[in-house]
Amino acid sequence: MDDNLKEKAFEEAIEEYLITQGGYKKGNPSKFDRTTALAQDTLLSFIKVTQPKKWEKYCTIYGSAAEDSFIKRFSKEVQVNGLLHVLRHGFKDRGILFKVCFFKPETSINKDTMKLYEQNILHCTRQLHYSVLNKNSIDIVLFLNGIPVVSLELKCQFTGQSAYNAINQYKFDRASKDAIFDFRNRVLVHFAVDLYEVYMTTRLNGDSTYFLPFNQGSNGAGNVGGKGNPLRQQGYQTAYLWEHVLCKDRLLEILHKFMHLKIDDKQAETLIFPRFHQLDVVTKLIVDVKENGAGKNYLIQHSAGSGKSNSIAWLAYRLSGLHNIQDEKIFHSVIVVTDRKILDSQLQETIYQFDHVLGVVECIDEKKHAVDLRNAINANKKIIITTLQKFPVIYEEVEKDGKSFAIIVDEAHSSQTGEASKKLKKALGNIEEALEEYRQMESEAEENTKDEEDKLVEELTTHGQIPNLSFFAFTATPKAKTLQLFGEKQKDDTYRAFHIYSMRQAIEEHFILDVLKNYTTYNMYYKIAKKVADDPALDASKATKEISKYESLHPHNLAQKTAIIIEHFRNITKNKISGQAKAMVVTASRLHAVRYLFEFRRYIKAKAYDDLDVLVAFSGTVKDNSAEWTEEKINIDKQGHPIKEKQLKRHFNSPDFNMLIVAEKYQTGFDEPLLHTMFVDKKLTGVKAVQTLSRLNRTMKGKKDTFVLDS
Repeated sequence: MDDNLKEKAFEEAIEEYLITQGGYKKGNPSKFDRTTALAQDTLLSFIKVTQPKKWEKYCTIYGSAAEDSFIKRFSKEVQVNGLLHVLRHGFKDRGILFKVCFFKPETSINKDTMKLYEQNILHCTRQLHYSVLNKNSIDIVLFLNGIPVVSLELKCQFTGQSAYNAINQYKFDRASKDAIFDFRNRVLVHFAVDLYEVYMTTRLNGDSTYFLPFNQGSNGAGNVGGKGNPLRQQGYQTAYLWEHVLCKDRLLEILHKFMHLKIDDKQAETLIFPRFHQLDVVTKLIVDVKENGAGKNYLIQHSAGSGKSNSIAWLAYRLSGLHNIQDEKIFHSVIVVTDRKILDSQLQETIYQFDHVLGVVECIDEKKHAVDLRNAINANKKIIITTLQKFPVIYEEVEKDGKSFAIIVDEAHSSQTGEASKKLKKALGNIEEALEEYRQMESEAEENTKDEEDKLVEELTTHGQIPNLSFFAFTATPKAKTLQLFGEKQKDDTYRAFHIYSMRQAIEEHFILDVLKNYTTYNMYYKIAKKVADDPALDASKATKEISKYESLHPHNLAQKTAIIIEHFRNITKNKISGQAKAMVVTASRLHAVRYLFEFRRYIKAKAYDDLDVLVAFSGTVKDNSAEWTEEKINIDKQGHPIKEKQLKRHFNSPDFNMLIVAEKYQTGFDEPLLHTMFVDKKLTGVKAVQTLSRLNRTMKGKKDTFVLDS
């Protein structure tokens, strides 16, 4: 078989599977109307068969113009509200509500609704000529009741092409002015597919089109691995796309319960289609719960960059309506335990798009009390969002009336520690001894202080497993105790998460950056600077000259490290991310943080630098000689006003400040994409090291790398 025939065979294999096993019929490209971007006959036939009385009434109003009027009204409603909304909720014309598709009901009790679902018409159409301007064609388009919802461009390595060629074809040959590519109004997702990889996008925007990887991972979905897909003994490596994603039941489920339109603060619209690991984890969890019922714990170990907020929103929605095989509701309420305010609004907006019902999500935030959580539980609210501090109330209610709950625990990390109670023995004026003692004291306090994850584990261990309560814990970096409590025991007595999206895969798929790529130590940095400064053939920078002044790098000489940090920032960091890059300094204690701040300010003033300013973050009060300092007292904005703790993140994000000095604060749960460089003056080990360095890994336009300078 020559190479072109192999590519044709690839296309035919997809079509054959979808028609024989995927619930589709063979589509006829000549039935497609390029102007309206619809297979009008199919859409009208679906309406007439599934809603005959409504159609009859419609015809009495419009007469012979009924079909044209319907198509025009449908297109107008889609332009106003978007195709997803019309697919889910239908549209009205002259008081008549038409449904353009029927989704699968949660239970099979109502035979009529199941029959309507079965009457959906799905077509797989090959080589669809779509444009009124040219003869271009798309390899495969999938239609739902005559409406194009998915497109696929296929490439075959045998012809020297890959998915990247398909991506370029979408970018440069698929003009968005053609009706079929009208964002959110016709085809909802586009796939670029070859024999080994899949990429997808929901918006074609010329050269700016952004395709996301839609792959399982090198070791298969839910396992530790890198990018790409596992090898298959038979068939194509990308067959999971048509076998498990585009088949009728799964595609309609995605359109019904996953896809949503995200609108940001600037009213920019993004159509969200689940990435493969998100679809996979929610699906596998639902299947397991349906089979085992309530009372089981699950650990979802998903790296930063995995889209955890969406995964939690989809899981919460699915669990809230889940029924077992006897068509009985499994959970009375789904309780999401999180301190992230963004998740509250995201859940509200996402679920409203699915159900179009307000008040499905009840938020019990810090302004409310334990009694409000109790009332929400007793009222059988479908989805309740609360904080970890109110967590014990859940147990009280569960043990009282025997209701079943699903509890989704968002990554629980403490953003700060309390003040160490131990008194300093030595005078604070003795800089080296005081700093060292403070470092030891706060390191010991940090080691012994329970963070939110520890408290959660302790609470669960105290109560033990309860048969009517299921836990779903999401974390990127689980501690050993968390793994043991929520994980699944393996044959070798180790514990494993139910589902994993690894940091390696997230890095290789470019959802986060590799923070260890540009990692060095102060001593190495110092040696390089000395070598460069001593070499007359090299043009040493101002930063290098500043560092090379010192005979050696002393561990407690904050002045030396301040020079290194500020000069590196001014020479390197500030030029990154189009001049917006910021840096974090991680210190060993709160006294270190305070003294660093004053040393930074002294150095900046001495050098007359007017292009950088610094903030500090620490908890409680720090005594330094006769002075007492708090975060609010020490941080001042450009107008001379104190910066309150809750305002600090916003001020750091602004152009007014470039650097943030922290002492056991903002090392977890702090997402600032502009953060590019980290200067570490503290011993970091284990999970804490991963969590701290991960503050740098968030991606954004123009951010190509990171830098870590470690003591």
